[in-house]
Amino acid sequence: MKIAAVCVCSHAVFISPVIAAPAEGLDNDALEQLIRQHTASSSPATGDDAGDLIMNAMGLLGVAYHFGGNSPTKGLDCSGFMQYIFKRSMGITLPRSSRQMATTGEPVERNNLQPGDMVFFNPGSRGISHVGMYIGNGRMIHAPRTGRSIEITSIDQGYWARVYVTARRVKHT
Repeated sequence: MKIAAVCVCSHAVFISPVIAAPAEGLDNDALEQLIRQHTASSSPATGDDAGDLIMNAMGLLGVAYHFGGNSPTKGLDCSGFMQYIFKRSMGITLPRSSRQMATTGEPVERNNLQPGDMVFFNPGSRGISHVGMYIGNGRMIHAPRTGRSIEITSIDQGYWARVYVTARRVKHT
């Protein structure tokens, strides 16, 4: 069976069937290993939450980007994607825009990123206008832009490394 997402949490293993091509530069085995490694070693404060967030996010790989979208059936934009998975995974309602989300939770230094942290970008001159979720190993899952689908990409090199601004960690209160 080909695997699009595997989440190993302290209480269960979740496997999501393939709904899209494997992430950029990752075959299914590498993706499974990455998720196992990072969710199993997460700190107690974020372990289960990070696993649930990543499992729900991975289940949406391949969903089309739609500006203003907040539903997997009609499409998601970057902030709609974050809203959807945080609500579904943790019952947390995030603000609607990425700029507002960038003030939610606690700030995280780039060298201390953990799976489940939100990462923010300034792809233009308007300030923060893009958000994704860090999944470990220098990668994020996000809804990139019109004409694309939810995907995994690197934040350590290339375009996203150049426009990176900050990160935030949201925990249950």
